[in-house]
Amino acid sequence: SAISEDAPPGTVVALLHVQDRDSGANGEVRCSLDGGVPFRLRSSQGSYYSVVTARDLDREEVAEYNVTVRAADGGSPALWSSAVLALRVLDVNDN
Repeated sequence: SAISEDAPPGTVVALLHVQDRDSGANGEVRCSLDGGVPFRLRSSQGSYYSVVTARDLDREEVAEYNVTVRAADGGSPALWSSAVLALRVLDVNDN
């Protein structure tokens, strides 16, 4: 996916749907992003999440982000899975 470097904070860059077929605590899924990226997760409705920009982006500083999303269930021990979103920052003439 690509996002313009002039996108304001809060811009949605990805929509995610997570599910676990278990019931009870084992079926409850929590999502998180690995640190160090200018994005955050926003819980939408039910098991849907949005990945949104947390601050201004600067293509000259970083041209591409690999954002790792982790999903873990409420079991003991917790089972988890992850996926990587490759996000390319598009240049805007900001001279």
